[in-house]
Amino acid sequence: MTITEKPRSSPVPLAEEPRRKQHAAPMSRTSRRRMIMVITYAVLAVGCVMYMVPFFWMLSTSLKTPDQVYDYPIKWLPNPIDWANFADIFTEAPFLTYTWNTIVLTVVGVAGSVISSACAAYGFARFRFRFREPLFFLMLSTMMVPIWVTVVPSYIIFSNIGWIDTYLPILVPAFFAAPFNTFLLRQFFLNIPLELDEAARIDGAGSIRIFLTIILPLSKPALMIVGLFAFLQYWNDYLGPLIFLQSQDKFPLSLGISNFVGAQSQNFPLMMAATLFSMLPCIALFAVAQKWFIQGVVVTGVKG
Repeated sequence: MTITEKPRSSPVPLAEEPRRKQHAAPMSRTSRRRMIMVITYAVLAVGCVMYMVPFFWMLSTSLKTPDQVYDYPIKWLPNPIDWANFADIFTEAPFLTYTWNTIVLTVVGVAGSVISSACAAYGFARFRFRFREPLFFLMLSTMMVPIWVTVVPSYIIFSNIGWIDTYLPILVPAFFAAPFNTFLLRQFFLNIPLELDEAARIDGAGSIRIFLTIILPLSKPALMIVGLFAFLQYWNDYLGPLIFLQSQDKFPLSLGISNFVGAQSQNFPLMMAATLFSMLPCIALFAVAQKWFIQGVVVTGVKG
């Protein structure tokens, strides 16, 4: 007599297997997310290192003696550190004059850009007039025009009115609203409730008073971001001074460093010291205004 054994039942009920799969699926998604995050951070770290290596090389070279520059293998940490390079750039070239000229151009340029762009943006955001939208998009379309197209006509016009070798060809256009800055501010102004304007008008305020006492105080982040962009534009501007300025005593830092590099082409420590000196205000400004920069980017462009 043969005894047939009954197949042993699985210790785990069949109904529980789908539950295990349901619990296993989120774990796999979590692992994939972690893997994607690790890869993302690795790519960003590699990109950061690749971006920072030239900057660190510039900083290291600016603190070396001329003999240390040609050492092989490269010594990233100079020994001894030569701080005199930063003092020598002021004796080898009129860097104080370059710096003062750059400050004048930047301050006036930033003021003109912020004021003119804010006025234009207020008009496009708050007033209803005929052909408002076509005019706005026509202004935006000028951003598609390469700057090289306008170089020759601009030079001829400014030459005929006697503005060559003055700051006027660089500063006067700053008081005409820039398309990108106007777009940026208009988007921010659209987010300010119209009820504030109506309440102010009931109290007897006019358009200019509303603009100065309500719109501008509420738009500090957007105005800061426009000011930062304008600062970087005018501090690093090279094309405008190259075309319109001829006297060396009117050169800004960008053009002065170009001439300095030509005169000190074999002295790498001096060249790197001059370059680092011209970058310091931009680095300091970004470090101080980083909060405003991020806040301005976040709050702008919410409403189209």
